[in-house]
Amino acid sequence: MAQRINEFGQPIGHDVDGWVSCPRPPQVPLLGTYAHVVPLNAAAHLEDLNAAFATDTTGQMWTYMPNGPFADKDSLATFLKTAEASTDPLFYTIVDALSGRALGFASYLRIEPNAGVIEVGFIAMSPLLQKTRIATEAMYLMMAHIFDDLGYRRYEWKCDNLNGPSKKAARRFGFTYDGMFPQATIYKGRNRDTAWFSVLDKDWEGIKAGYEAWLDPANFDAERMQKTPLVTRKD
Repeated sequence: MAQRINEFGQPIGHDVDGWVSCPRPPQVPLLGTYAHVVPLNAAAHLEDLNAAFATDTTGQMWTYMPNGPFADKDSLATFLKTAEASTDPLFYTIVDALSGRALGFASYLRIEPNAGVIEVGFIAMSPLLQKTRIATEAMYLMMAHIFDDLGYRRYEWKCDNLNGPSKKAARRFGFTYDGMFPQATIYKGRNRDTAWFSVLDKDWEGIKAGYEAWLDPANFDAERMQKTPLVTRKD
């Protein structure tokens, strides 16, 4: 696309024809084959989440999170009650569709309907959820909801630049690296340089096809092992 120049000789962005503000995400269940992503309910999900998070015996899943590890069930209950009441971040629980057990949570945050920009974050995946079909489908369901149902233009993923597993996950899930913001924030008394990733609406259809091919039941053997890996981008 040729660069546009205004009457003052300045370069300007292209028009976004017909743009209207996106709706805020409604807290509705997102139901898949392996995962259900449902509005967080502190009372209903506390026992399952407490048991799931207890399988992380070292607490290392919380290293790069602004919250956790939780000292006991009461501490987790307090956090979950606050999360349930929050509208930004907007929290969802990730549930195993087969067993009905809650195994982790995630949220939409930094919700900007006027610009069509939203972030996925506060992702807490217990060891029971990590590297499973449930986790991948949960991320797919949240992304599909934003692009297919709500019409957003940009979907973001941010993490501590030192968090190698999170950056690897972002790329696997189809996000493109946008850059690093040094000294972006402080959490748990530590500096955080923040790595930014995004998916744009123009790339969504190709990424979506990659997810759907991977999530097809025919892509898994009797032991639930993948036959072909998830491919969301060609670059």
